[in-house]
Formats: sequence, structure tokens, C-alpha cells
Amino acid sequence: MSTYLPTLKQLQYLVALEEHGHFGKAAEACYVTQSTLSAGIRELESLLGLMLVERTRRVVRFTPLGIRLVAKAHRILREAEELADMARAAGTPLADELRMSVIPTIAPFLLPKLLPQLRQKYPDLKLFLREETSTAAVEALHKGQVDCVLMALPFAAGDIEHAVLFSDRLYVAFPKGEPDNPPATVTPNDVDEGRLLLLVDGHCLKDHALAACNRPELRASATMLGTSLHTLILMVDNGLGQTLIPEMAVKAGLLNNTEVQARPLDAPHASRDIALVWRTNSPRHTEFELLAETMRQLYPA
Repeated sequence: MSTYLPTLKQLQYLVALEEHGHFGKAAEACYVTQSTLSAGIRELESLLGLMLVERTRRVVRFTPLGIRLVAKAHRILREAEELADMARAAGTPLADELRMSVIPTIAPFLLPKLLPQLRQKYPDLKLFLREETSTAAVEALHKGQVDCVLMALPFAAGDIEHAVLFSDRLYVAFPKGEPDNPPATVTPNDVDEGRLLLLVDGHCLKDHALAACNRPELRASATMLGTSLHTLILMVDNGLGQTLIPEMAVKAGLLNNTEVQARPLDAPHASRDIALVWRTNSPRHTEFELLAETMRQLYPA
């Protein structure tokens, strides 16, 4: 058996350096000085007898072994945090820190209404939020950087458990006068393939919209350039095309102060499921179920 085992602190330094790619930024994230972080990683390398990081003036580059060790360090740190989670879960639920990622097509429309009510109901809950795309959020979840994710399904999220909160219908948004007398609902055939504007890759709403329309030619012809729904609506309002937006955005006033018109998409599966997602077998699964039920009550469909 090895006489030396890396400390959790050394592994935290290593993971932070890989995440930020810069000693100064990694040290700031770990709340230590740069010299302390650098010394901790050098000590780890010295005791292992291996080089993990190539250092130059401009670039921090991990060796192949260093990359493999970082992946293992993520798992070790996540399991260490789960030990603490088990103790927290045995106490008062939703009365401690909770790190949650929220995707950009949900955060600005759901959180302003939800957060004040959560604060009132669970005053001891310390909720730390990260807004990021579905792909980044799921990666952060599996690395243990967040505890749960508020996102839209379906999405390939790996080994997770989830609780669906409500269904969010999709709408087609188009400039005023296109057409002159818009119908109560819009079918996929009404979507102009040459004028469809969508979010850039990484946003699951793009895939949900294309799947709901079920027209393969849309995937090839759609212009994918919006980085946010607000940007897409600005372009639609200026007559540059059409787009698809979720009902929660319409209800939250995304179209206020514009001349954009929106109608529900009349098609099978023309909606997405808003869900709370967490790692399978998380010791805090009871808390997440409670949080999901609370969200359903605070934000009914």
C-alpha cells in the first residue's frame, strides 16, 4: 500500500487549475494565493514522482497522465462532497447550501418569480446559481460542480434522476404583418424555412424546436446565430425572420415593447418538459424531490 495519499486540498488545486487554465485564476477560485496553489501542485507531483503540468510563461498544459488524474480527482472530490451531503440530508431539508445550474432559456423567465418565494419558504436555504447551456450544466453536474440542474427535457444527460415540473409549450414568433391575419395556431408547414432563426448550438431549445417541427429541411436551412432569446426577438422585431420561443418567455413578457406576434405551434410534441435533474443515487435525492414539488406549487403550469 502506498505510503502517500494525495490530500483533498491538493486535488482541489489540480481540478481548479484544469478548469481555469491559469494559476492566478485557479488560486482565486480556491481562495488561496497563487504561490500556495502552485506549491501544493508541485508537492503532489514531487510525492507522486510524476509531472502533471507543463508550465510555460503563457500556457498551462496538462500531461496525458495529468489529464487522467484530473478526471479521477473530479470523482474523488464529488464522492467526498457526497459524504457531507449525507450528513446534511439527515438534518433539516433545504436548510444548507445548494448549487444549481439553470439553462438560459429558463433562468430569466422562471427565476424572478420563483426565487423570492423560495426565499420566503426556505429562509435557511443558501442557493448558488449558475446560468449555462444544457451541455455545460450536465457536465458540471457529473463533475460535482453543481448539485442539480433546472433544465428542459428531452436531453441526453447521462446517468441522472429527474422530476418533471411542468410542460412548456412552444410558440412561433414572427414580425407584425407576417401574415396580416395570423391564425390562432401555427402548423410546422407554416414555418418559413428560409427565414427561421434559432439559437446557436449548445442550447437544447434549438433541438426541441426542430424536433417539434419534424421537417428535416429546417435543420439544414435554419440560421443558427442567436445567443439568447432576447437577441432572436430583437431580430424578428426588425423583420429579419421567424423563430420559436417557449410559452414561459411569452408569459414573462419577452414580447413586451415589440411588435412581434406569437402563436402556439400546433404539432405533436410541440413542448418541452421543464425538470429538475440530479445525479443518480445522490444522498440528497429526497431534498431534490421536495424542491421539485415546491417548484410545482410555486409555478403551476
